[in-house]
Amino acid sequence: MRIQKCKGTRDLSPKEMTQFRLVEGIFRDSCLKWGYEEVRTPTIESLHLFTSAGTLTAGTLSKVYSFLDWDGWCGERVVLRPEGTIPAVRLYIDNLVDKKLARLFYIINTFTFEETGKENRERWQCGTELIGAGSKYADVELITLAIEVLKKLGLEDVELKLSHAGLIRALLAGFGLSPEEQGKVFDQILDGNTAVLARLKSQTPELMRLLTPLLDTKGKTPGFLRNLKAVFNQNLPEFKPALDNFLSIVDLLETMGQKYQIDIASGRGFEYYTGIIFQLFVGKTRVGQGGRYDALIPLMGGKDIPASGFALRLDRLMNIMKTPPQIKQEPEKILVRFVNDGVKTVREACEIAGCLRKAGFIVALELDNENKDDFQWLIEIKNASPQFVIANQSKKQKTTAKTVGEVLKILGAGK
Repeated sequence: MRIQKCKGTRDLSPKEMTQFRLVEGIFRDSCLKWGYEEVRTPTIESLHLFTSAGTLTAGTLSKVYSFLDWDGWCGERVVLRPEGTIPAVRLYIDNLVDKKLARLFYIINTFTFEETGKENRERWQCGTELIGAGSKYADVELITLAIEVLKKLGLEDVELKLSHAGLIRALLAGFGLSPEEQGKVFDQILDGNTAVLARLKSQTPELMRLLTPLLDTKGKTPGFLRNLKAVFNQNLPEFKPALDNFLSIVDLLETMGQKYQIDIASGRGFEYYTGIIFQLFVGKTRVGQGGRYDALIPLMGGKDIPASGFALRLDRLMNIMKTPPQIKQEPEKILVRFVNDGVKTVREACEIAGCLRKAGFIVALELDNENKDDFQWLIEIKNASPQFVIANQSKKQKTTAKTVGEVLKILGAGK
């Protein structure tokens, strides 16, 4: 019986792995040039790590892969990490808490149960965390870095949607909702749950009057937010800090010439965000999201320190990216064939293969069932002089060489 791969998982072919590494390489290179340092966290983490931070609600808890990790008679429930920020913050608290400012990035897989198995249950993401900076400049840095990566992947017409968790929380707190209730109720509002809307309207009609234009704030200019600010300042001054912060970030993006769309309703699932929330789309595909989460580190037992970050969906990007023109072409491939299997000939074949690899070529020694059409060059090694026969398979030309130096010269001339 043929055994199938698990539902919701994905094999990556050699061609797909080339795309995977290309996205990974561009992301890593960009992060390093911006001063970020790479970290990696375990695939398995304690379930309590996520529940204590309040990021696993009753609904999301059913979508994590959890099991008991037995240690003698006492077991701890662990999970396959469902996201990257919480583990990265734990790593910071455990190992890097003395750093006043930490710029971190990682490339990891995450796991989320999806009932049908038609969607991926294992997902790959490229993430960054900027810990220790609480200014609008830190938020704009992350947005700019994320968009730079997408542009380097050859993606055009990237759409940036902005929301603000502080604004959403202030509004929902005005309805008398606890932090635990806020995320659930906000999602229900966005889904058009009329029962929830009717209840809130009867309790606080003035807030409901302000809620409608706020949720309809899509694609509006900063001027609209300023008008809204005037209304809120008059009726609800507690909204002022969040609106001021939102406006300062939007103004800075305007100054930098960055296009964006204000969409308060795009803040769905804001459980641990406290400030700006941003989402990145290419067409209808959401390829990334991020935001500010200043309350998260204290919740996890760390110091009261500001932080923000973003994650890009690597698996989605590799499906829609275009090969960027600045990426170097893959090195030419060479197949080395030895005419006989004498010890001396085999040793020389290994030696020349090593020299060619150092010179930047992809080199394979010919084995059984080798498809020589996969290679641009074919080099035969003989006992007699001239020792090397070099065939340019695309041009169907052959030449000979006596030394490795002559081989390298011929290959260089053939590029």
